[in-house]
This record gives sequence, structure tokens and C-alpha cells, in this order.
Amino acid sequence: MPETRVTNARDLGALIRSTRKEQGFTQAELAEGSGVGITFVSKLERGKGSSEFDKVTQVARMLGIDLFARTRG
Repeated sequence: MPETRVTNARDLGALIRSTRKEQGFTQAELAEGSGVGITFVSKLERGKGSSEFDKVTQVARMLGIDLFARTRG
């Protein structure tokens, strides 16, 4: 399974969108199954990061920590 480097909310959003589509889910189905709203899923996929998530990636980057995401088999 390839890893994707996550440096910001946009990277994570793109990974979530592509994985959702590969698995054949609509945004509504993902939202319902995850217990969140469709608006949240839409914003997440567009990379609309929260200020807290952005702070985490900034601190990690400053410390030389790389964040990676990998889909489970």
C-alpha cells in the first residue's frame, strides 16, 4: 500500500476523496457511516482545515516530523 505524505489539510482531503471514490461511497454514505454531516465531509475533501489541524502540521514540520497516511488493505 502506498503512503501519502500529509503536510496540510488539503493533502488529507485529497486522500479521503480519492479513497472514498475508490471504495464506491458517495459523500452522503460516508457522512452517515462516519456519524458526521455531509457538509463536514465536503469541507474535509476540499481541504478546509481546522486551525487546530493546521497547527499540528506546522509543529510537526518545524520538528522535522513527516506525517504519512496509508489506507488499510
